[in-house]
Amino acid sequence: MTEVSNKVAFVTGAASGIGLALVKSLLSRGCKVMMADINRAALEQAQRDVGHEGQTATVICDVADADSVKAAAQATLDTFGKVHLVFNNAGVSLAGRPGQISLKDWRWITDINVLGIVYGCETFIPLIMSHGEGGHITNTASMAGHVASIGMGPYFATKFAAVGYSEALFQELAPAGIGVSCLCPTWVKSNIHNTSDQSPDAAKTRDQFKASKAYEAVKALVENGMDAERYAELAMSAIAANRLHVFNDPDARDLLVARQTQLLADYDANLKDLGL
Repeated sequence: MTEVSNKVAFVTGAASGIGLALVKSLLSRGCKVMMADINRAALEQAQRDVGHEGQTATVICDVADADSVKAAAQATLDTFGKVHLVFNNAGVSLAGRPGQISLKDWRWITDINVLGIVYGCETFIPLIMSHGEGGHITNTASMAGHVASIGMGPYFATKFAAVGYSEALFQELAPAGIGVSCLCPTWVKSNIHNTSDQSPDAAKTRDQFKASKAYEAVKALVENGMDAERYAELAMSAIAANRLHVFNDPDARDLLVARQTQLLADYDANLKDLGL
């Protein structure tokens, strides 16, 4: 969607990090914004901080609850009449090694990082289609949706799902004039490295993880990452260009190349085994 002025946007995880930065970027372009978050106090403070009275509204939304997302969508319609841009941005992280991660924690991160996006899309896509003015869906994934490493299997799994779903939507929604973008950053300043504190079984692993070198390394990378406001501006440029993937890190390009090389090596080896 090349022109967002006077359009209506819905943003989850709007109280902090990339979500709040997106809100600011949208407001600067003349967009009306429904700010959604699960943390009431942080959300209300964020709305006060951004200002733009009459241009924003807030709604408490648990993206892991389909009924909560539907209620937030209705609140958006009641306030602004329609919606054009949807940012399924809320997300959490989870560390752990195979065989040591509780199923409760697996369900928790999947409910938020995968089904949270699904609920947002399934709820809002019909609303966007209903007015025929076009729109755009933006799902927050990560570079972790393209390359994996050791220690955060659940996070990688959910972000790969977010990327795959976004790539499918990109193709399916194009005929309806609805664009799709997938945010795939590496390190952006936020609180993502501490969100695992909220998981059902966090108490079993929190202290051990936070005392580890891995946590300190991730914490340093996040705190010294790209400013969320800069990344939000990049995202808005990508939306205007209807660009699917929104990357931000020149050093991460080699990771994509290495993954492609491994995929093709395996592909060719299997075909050779088949005699093809």
